[in-house]
Amino acid sequence: MRYTVEEGGRLNNYAIEPKVYEATPPTVAQKRNYLILGTVGTLLVGGLLYVAVAVS
Repeated sequence: MRYTVEEGGRLNNYAIEPKVYEATPPTVAQKRNYLILGTVGTLLVGGLLYVAVAVS
């Protein structure tokens, strides 16, 4: 474990840092899935707003 000793003998612990990696861009299939989920989410929210206005 990494630590340093400060004035007065206090220990200062540091968290272990995770390995850094470069993100990969989304594939065509992932982009399609994002588009489908976004459309379904928008329709769901729109439908809920429509029901809320219709009920009130």
